Amino acid sequence: MHDVPIYDVVIAGAGPVGLFLACELSLAHLSVLVLEQAEDPHSPLKQLPFGLRGLSSPTLEAFYRRGLLDDVAAPQRAAVPATHWRQQTPRRGGPGGHFAGIQFFHDRVDESEWPYRLPSPAGTHMASDMAHIESVLATRANVLGVEIRRGYCVDDVAQTDTDVIVRAGGQTFRARWLVGCDGGRSAVRKAGGFEFVGTEPEFTGYSVVVELADPHTLAPGRQYTPTGMFTYQPPGTIAMVDFDGGAFHRTQPITQDHVQRVLRQVSGTAVTVTALKQATTWTDRAFQATTYRNGRVLLAGDAAHIHSPLGGQGLNLGLGDAMNLGWKLAATLRGDAPDGLLDSYEAERHPVGAQILDWSRAQVALMRPSRSTRALAAIMRDLIETRDGATYFAERVWGLSLRYEMGGSGGGHPLVGRSAPDFALADGTRLGERLRNAKGLLLDFDARAPLRALASRWHGRIAYVASDATDRLGLAAVLVRPDGVVAWAGEGAADQAALTQAVLQWFGAA
Repeated sequence: MHDVPIYDVVIAGAGPVGLFLACELSLAHLSVLVLEQAEDPHSPLKQLPFGLRGLSSPTLEAFYRRGLLDDVAAPQRAAVPATHWRQQTPRRGGPGGHFAGIQFFHDRVDESEWPYRLPSPAGTHMASDMAHIESVLATRANVLGVEIRRGYCVDDVAQTDTDVIVRAGGQTFRARWLVGCDGGRSAVRKAGGFEFVGTEPEFTGYSVVVELADPHTLAPGRQYTPTGMFTYQPPGTIAMVDFDGGAFHRTQPITQDHVQRVLRQVSGTAVTVTALKQATTWTDRAFQATTYRNGRVLLAGDAAHIHSPLGGQGLNLGLGDAMNLGWKLAATLRGDAPDGLLDSYEAERHPVGAQILDWSRAQVALMRPSRSTRALAAIMRDLIETRDGATYFAERVWGLSLRYEMGGSGGGHPLVGRSAPDFALADGTRLGERLRNAKGLLLDFDARAPLRALASRWHGRIAYVASDATDRLGLAAVLVRPDGVVAWAGEGAADQAALTQAVLQWFGAA
């Protein structure tokens, strides 16, 4: 076995989460192998019109900070698509997102509630399709030298104190660490002995592209009925929910007759399907791994947590896992990680995952086909129309409420644990642009010699930047982790003891 080459990290799954994590690790000059079960990355299901996902602020900031945002946003900047939740009647300010199909609008959102946010190229939200995101990340991974092997399904995992043995596609691979990013039915999670707990589904969801004999029979947009819900985007793109307890999902072939039968039942019409072009099913099953690490095996993305795709939160959640894990695993492999750094991945991301699962469950509760649910939804609609209501939902949907519990360090500033503001620096650069090498950053607005000397002791792990900014938000200096999260922030005379404690907590010994 020792004659088998050993990689620093093997990643199972070449979806957006696995590819983004591979890119993060490659920025640290680690050897990375990605094993993907599918032989063809261009699955027709990824081309479905409902493949559009709403990218949240943390996701856009992650892409921006790694120099990927322009490529990800290119199709949207060329032509802004109509998202599937958009209604037929335009509204000033435009829709900013939705909760169980109930929209909130930009003109209701009070952005003064986020005083530490600064204008940034990343923005707060954007729609993009899965296939394009995956293509952008695959291209970047190839440029960085990531090895990607397709047609390799993980069959078995065994680990020792020093490495992990992965058997896939009839071959054996060795790695110092294995990360399962291989989706909701993760082979790594099952082989690695992880416990997966949660709530069983209430419905089977369908995303289909069809031809209709009588397309005007269905009302466009999202419609709730006494038997379910459907969203119709003419001429033939339909999403529908059948509250059957998830009985049909992956149990039988999806036929034209079945789709017609469910569509008639859910819509309450005699609509006729003349052709079925594409179809997939999904459910609201919401499960989460009780731990994200078992020895040298870690989980990220859907391998760690699954829920319904309502609101498009799953992709954002998984990419957030990758951004949080990448630099911590890299420091662990380099040998300069402080005690507990890798454990902080689960400590920070598991609560975020649990919160998103409950967010998904709450949306399902507003979709049930009952009079009491419709009455509750009417009240929720009134609340979202208020300024406070729209602001609350924008904060949650756009990911602006994300804040990690950082423990004793950080100086107690409200920014600590949150995403760093995109300071516009006096030299014409922005903070986000300074994070492209995935290293920490000490931004010193007043160019003080003691801070420069402190940062120099962690040369190679922390970059020191001395520059004023257009708006420094009352700060004198700020320490930013490689994932863009504020680890320490100081006003006035910098508390060097607190800063040093934060550096030691996140970057280890000098």
